[in-house]
Amino acid sequence: MGLAEIAAGLEVTAEQRDRGVAASDGTDTPIAERLEPFEERLPCSSAAAAALVEAYLEGASVGRAAAVAEVPETTAAKTLYLLGEPIDPLTPTAKRVLEDWLAGDLARTEAKRLVGVGDAEFALGAYVATHEPIEGAEAALAEATSVPMGADPLADARSGLGDLI
Repeated sequence: MGLAEIAAGLEVTAEQRDRGVAASDGTDTPIAERLEPFEERLPCSSAAAAALVEAYLEGASVGRAAAVAEVPETTAAKTLYLLGEPIDPLTPTAKRVLEDWLAGDLARTEAKRLVGVGDAEFALGAYVATHEPIEGAEAALAEATSVPMGADPLADARSGLGDLI
């Protein structure tokens, strides 16, 4: 089969139809309202989760964001995890030990000693291992947490052309 046979029946047109770009702008919707449908599955209220997410997006650590939202640090970590943030305090080896504990092959004290973390980290690791992020929550926050098109988040870090002269 030659190239001519493959291309048989194909047509080239001089113009295309401009169908436009589908745009959906829900960025005016506050984060708390976006989280309301998921509130019963979150370990805190949607208002506290919104304050937590906003502080976290501004660069605060999980602990500082928890203080801003006035929730315990573990609750903040669980909330961020459920909303799609990849939070896990355990290493891959520690996860295997945790799986052995969850399967009943290991005592909790032995598992905790082998993992080498504190009570809060061990509990958070167990939570992450036994829960899935909330389906749809990450998508609900995607527009609010994305950088607008055309915006340069590193603009302040770069020097301008006038700075070179």
